[in-house]
Amino acid sequence: MSRLVVQATWSDCPHLSEEAKTDLYNSVVRLHPHQADARTKGTPSLGAGVIYPFSEDNIKVTPFEIPKHYKRAFGLDADAGAGWTAIVWGALDEEAATLYLYSCYKSQSRELALHIDALRQRGTAEDPFWIPGVGDAKNLLVTGYDSRQVIELYRGAGVDVEYPDKAVEAGILNVYELLVPQRLKVFSSCTAWFAEQRLYRRNEKGAIVKRDDHIMDATRYLVRSGLARAKQYVPKPKNEGTVLV
Repeated sequence: MSRLVVQATWSDCPHLSEEAKTDLYNSVVRLHPHQADARTKGTPSLGAGVIYPFSEDNIKVTPFEIPKHYKRAFGLDADAGAGWTAIVWGALDEEAATLYLYSCYKSQSRELALHIDALRQRGTAEDPFWIPGVGDAKNLLVTGYDSRQVIELYRGAGVDVEYPDKAVEAGILNVYELLVPQRLKVFSSCTAWFAEQRLYRRNEKGAIVKRDDHIMDATRYLVRSGLARAKQYVPKPKNEGTVLV
């Protein structure tokens, strides 16, 4: 049996008048802001138990060139046993007290070299690992390696990474407190981030559903403890060569 999924917006419902749309929209927003996109645009979302119940319109921004004075950092979450690795890069505008998540990466490969290369590509040719971050690796990369040793492998490759504060509820609250005043913005190009955010939820017992949440975990690490490590890019001095006398 084949299955067809159709995403429809209010524009595809000619029986709804503009007045009816306005009334429905206002009733939805007052109760659950995150459901506005699901009702008006057909964007998939789970209403009950959603952890970050905010409209994408209040989070998503058009990508722009990051100003040089913004501080940058990354958050990394890896479940090596399952093969997932997720990384989120953020740029902090201290004047506006706003964090921009400008890039994200998610891979199910167990090849550590691929993840290290993703970190390298976000740096510069002269200093590929200048962006500092925090990271956690659950389970085993290969037999004989625990999570701490996995992070040490990143360090050995030149990545500037420390262990994060993994407090779950406190970290979620930190992210939530940025979302409420709209001081957490995400580039529209980070499609994987929004895909997880829509379905990041709790079950009927209040426990977080641990499925497809690695980017959300990486975001939590970045906000809770990675921002303390954020820094501006400072070009390395060029080697002027040796003067012989």
